[in-house]
Amino acid sequence: MANDERAGFQPKDLYRSVIAAPLLERFGDPSSRAAEPPGPADVHRVVIDLHLSYPEGRQAAAKRVRQLVDQVVAGHPARSGEGVDEDRTDPIVQYVVARLSADSIQELVRLDREAGLAGAGSAIYRIWPDFPVRPLINRSCATVKADAAQTAFAATGADIVWAVVDSGIQGDHPHFTTHDNLAVTAPVAHQDFTGGKSPLTDAFGHGTHVAGIIAGQFRVKPVPPGEPGGTLGVVRAEVDERGDVSYVPQTVAAMAGMAPACRLVSYKVLDDTGDGETSAIIAALQDIQRVNNNGRDIKIHGVNLSVGYEFDPLWFACGESPLCVEVSRLVKSGVVVVVAAGNTGYGYAQDYVKGSVTAGMALTINDPGNAELAVTVGSTHRDMPHRYGVSYFSSKGPTGDGRAKPDMVAPGERILSCAAGSTLAAVKAKPGIVGPIDYVEDSGTSMAAAHVSGVIAAFLSIRPEYIGRAEEVKQIFTRTATDLGRMPHFQGAGLVDLMRAIQSV
Repeated sequence: MANDERAGFQPKDLYRSVIAAPLLERFGDPSSRAAEPPGPADVHRVVIDLHLSYPEGRQAAAKRVRQLVDQVVAGHPARSGEGVDEDRTDPIVQYVVARLSADSIQELVRLDREAGLAGAGSAIYRIWPDFPVRPLINRSCATVKADAAQTAFAATGADIVWAVVDSGIQGDHPHFTTHDNLAVTAPVAHQDFTGGKSPLTDAFGHGTHVAGIIAGQFRVKPVPPGEPGGTLGVVRAEVDERGDVSYVPQTVAAMAGMAPACRLVSYKVLDDTGDGETSAIIAALQDIQRVNNNGRDIKIHGVNLSVGYEFDPLWFACGESPLCVEVSRLVKSGVVVVVAAGNTGYGYAQDYVKGSVTAGMALTINDPGNAELAVTVGSTHRDMPHRYGVSYFSSKGPTGDGRAKPDMVAPGERILSCAAGSTLAAVKAKPGIVGPIDYVEDSGTSMAAAHVSGVIAAFLSIRPEYIGRAEEVKQIFTRTATDLGRMPHFQGAGLVDLMRAIQSV
């Protein structure tokens, strides 16, 4: 760049354009508003990324950011709700989570910039919005050959621990009693990052449904002929010619996850309505690093992330968001991280003849599925994937920067699994539903990701030499996936195949 092109460009301009501008665009530039104390709606949750080159180290950078936030907040004594969120910050090493107004964000950046220009060093590397996250919702055991692997290799997931980062797991559901799936030992512990203390409850129902696909098993006790009973409380959804949904009881004697004996640890990051923030997920992933001693002693072997948000290039390069970075760090430490691709793979296109029409959409992979080292999973039909291909809702690649995603697909349409919380309540409210309900249908890449988590847990239980070699595990499963004859940015490598993965090594 020629010198005249940089004429008048000052370091302060760099700070404003790189650090502050995207936030001000999202939250509003206070200089464009009349000067008045902001109300509660003007306070925003942000994640402050610490500068690794801060002279005194990362802990000192965190301390300095806290001091700066306190200084900024003290300048606005009439306001309420601003400051460091200690509950969210304490579990996270790299970031400080805070609630700040737009002008406080600008003031914080200014103070840090002045310290940097004075030679004291900058404590802030970036400031991100603490994006709200949500669950990615929209006869499958045989489809991924988990039943065959259990019969031929006893691949049940025994001695493997898988973290479910979601809305919690309903601890009293009978599905998790046969193998005592939720019994974990220290340092592994169920955690609640929503501000509560109930990781083994699930008022929303999403995490329990996901967990039931990964692990657990329940079979009804046989009863004498002619006596009632002998089936589980299972309902499937049916849609009539008018589009109305009804729920029909099914006769099922047993249900099992992909890795029935796998242990599950609940990391609750979504609240009772299914809402949460990226900082809670980051805190959960860093707690897993702590439990595993940063890969030196792996106690938690894998993670299922069926939560996320749409990628927005305004905030960061594709795959480089704080959440994606934490996912990649965890994989580098030896933990397999399976992520739902998202359910935003369709939208509206403008047709010259018909006008607005629904169509599949590329470049729709959700974060943290954009993380390169994650196993990102799209959805296909539960038992006829070759005929129906990739689900219309399944997010499609490539990534925004041209990398191949998703990595593979798995069953995600009308998947039966554990019922809990509001999901269960919605079914019970339907006319004609009587008696207990244990299992209901749900659809989405959330369910697809859970299938892959389960089959990888099953694989590791009989191929323990691959524990801690997460990147190799991903290569094995992408290399042995079944081509469905669809475009790579729809299907990735194809349908996950547990039997072929086991036999390939």
